Amino acid sequence: MDRTDILDKLRDIYVMAVPDAKVDASVITEGMNLLTDLGMSSINLLYMVIAMEEFFDIRFDDVSFGDFANVGEVIDYIQKKKA
Repeated sequence: MDRTDILDKLRDIYVMAVPDAKVDASVITEGMNLLTDLGMSSINLLYMVIAMEEFFDIRFDDVSFGDFANVGEVIDYIQKKKA
């Protein structure tokens, strides 16, 4: 799975996890900050983590989601876990 595929899936997950999103998922880029740019709450983040773990069949067991500065770092982590 390449970066573009992962980003597309993260956009889909964002739509599900943040039903009251103020950002159109189609404009999400790797450089966007999860909290400030995407306006996610801690509950939204929790839903995102659960959905990502299920979809990508990975576990965020060695990091805190706050360790990720932006969407690109989440993609890096997913690629590392899938390697």
